Amino acid sequence: MPKIIRGRHTHRHEGPVVVFMIGMTINKPWKFNRWAPVFAAMPKMLEELSRDPDSGLLGYRMTIGRGGPLVIQYWSSTEALYRYAADPESSHRPAWAAFNRRARQDPGAVGIWHETYAVEKAESVYVDTPAAGLSRATSSVPVTTARTNAQDRLNFGA
Repeated sequence: MPKIIRGRHTHRHEGPVVVFMIGMTINKPWKFNRWAPVFAAMPKMLEELSRDPDSGLLGYRMTIGRGGPLVIQYWSSTEALYRYAADPESSHRPAWAAFNRRARQDPGAVGIWHETYAVEKAESVYVDTPAAGLSRATSSVPVTTARTNAQDRLNFGA
């Protein structure tokens, strides 16, 4: 079980961060053979990226919601994100091609989506919780007296 950090903490990160959200929508749950391979592809990509400290991936959080799985990824730059997506040697390219083949065979069985946010400044606070989100992807530091409210943290950093 992850260690709980007592009290208030925030993240520390110098410079911009890219937040990349990618999700899968299971439209036809009974079509296991259509959505299961899509579901299985993401952990392989995250493992590949996590093994490479130069990939640009700072960290991620995987969760399952009403529509299906969602991964929130934190990247050092859009260039690093797009470089990985376009790399013919990465796990992404074959997974994307396989998804498109399956989608043509059974349109609407499974969907995928993503959103990319290039963030110049970010604010966070975590209270009595393990490092999560940006604090896990970057570093977790105590909230100081000068940064006690959200506006101060956003305007001045951690």
